[in-house]
Amino acid sequence: MTTSAPSQAQLRASAVVDEVIDAHEADLLALRRDLHAHPELSWKEARTTELVAARLEAAGLRVRRLPRSGLIADLGDAGPVVALRGDIDALPVQDLTEDPWRSTVDGVAHACGHDVHTTALLGAGLALAAVHDAGLLTGRVRLLFQPAEEVMPGGALELVERGALDDVVHVFGLHCDPSIDVGQVGLREGPLTAAADILRITVTGRGGHTSRPHLTEDLTFAVAKILTELPAALSRRMDPRAGLSLVWGSIQAGSAPNVVPRTGTLAGTVRMLDAAAWELAEPLVTELVAQIAAPYGVDCDVDYQRGVPPVVNEHSSTFALGRAIERIVGEGGHVPTLQSLGGEDFGWYLTRVPGAMGRLGTRTPGGPTFDLHQGDLRVDEGSVRVGAGVLANAALIALAF
Repeated sequence: MTTSAPSQAQLRASAVVDEVIDAHEADLLALRRDLHAHPELSWKEARTTELVAARLEAAGLRVRRLPRSGLIADLGDAGPVVALRGDIDALPVQDLTEDPWRSTVDGVAHACGHDVHTTALLGAGLALAAVHDAGLLTGRVRLLFQPAEEVMPGGALELVERGALDDVVHVFGLHCDPSIDVGQVGLREGPLTAAADILRITVTGRGGHTSRPHLTEDLTFAVAKILTELPAALSRRMDPRAGLSLVWGSIQAGSAPNVVPRTGTLAGTVRMLDAAAWELAEPLVTELVAQIAAPYGVDCDVDYQRGVPPVVNEHSSTFALGRAIERIVGEGGHVPTLQSLGGEDFGWYLTRVPGAMGRLGTRTPGGPTFDLHQGDLRVDEGSVRVGAGVLANAALIALAF
């Protein structure tokens, strides 16, 4: 890694990026609105894939469509590879906005900003194609238009299995953040998002009458003990620096006040910021459930579904992404960001190669703060240009290491 000033060739390449994104800005915004109006759920992003593929092929990139949806596009002839990733799927959420480009698909919306991610990555690809045509690209760039980020364990795994990271030395991505103003990008080194797993526990035992609990396994009481004691026990058995959080989302046991039921269920998510802790969590949860339930004579079936690993931004990649942010929006636009316990399957790429993800500001200054995964999410479309420029420059800076 070098911290020296950019060379004249690098400055020329960055100027080409600016020129191309400026020239394509109206088309990119039109595409973003088109994608927003026609959202597609995970693994069903066929239309999105074709729209993007056509534009990339017209710009001279080598495009490989994936069997279900999504694509990998390569640019450049020799040298190290830097990968840029954008996710393309939408959510099963009703669009509550009144924009002319609101979703035309009932119950489906780009409520997480993936339409912005897709369009920004396309803009970066078009800009880098022009850099290559000008003879200023010093290596290779791979664009990952990834399906199915919104389902666990995420579409990133399929891209990895299909060679998306072959010869890759750095991978970069951005995620919309409606708590940050447009023109700013949040970044931090180290843990950014959490590992996110799904836990379901089924408890079974002899049912009976509540007047004779000694003749039953008091299942509802056992469920309540697991409900309260498992999070507490985890907090004492796991290193607190891991940031582990178990939160229940669903609990069910019985339907009548005088009947001890035969079965009950608990379901929730287990999240943590530490990759090493992620490897320890599943066996520890299984062990503790058995210990908590043992005094009550019930049987417990633990279904622990590992979801996605944490996103942990690597040092040199974070440096490159920070330089790219400053090149596009200046030092004032490069802002710190907090860790999140949300899950993001970009973490799968970072278990294989160094990389970093930034938080792309989408809030109109002075405007309302929306929330992700909500039907009323609106983004300031100036974020498309910022995202495209940051991604393209991150690739140029990383290739210069």
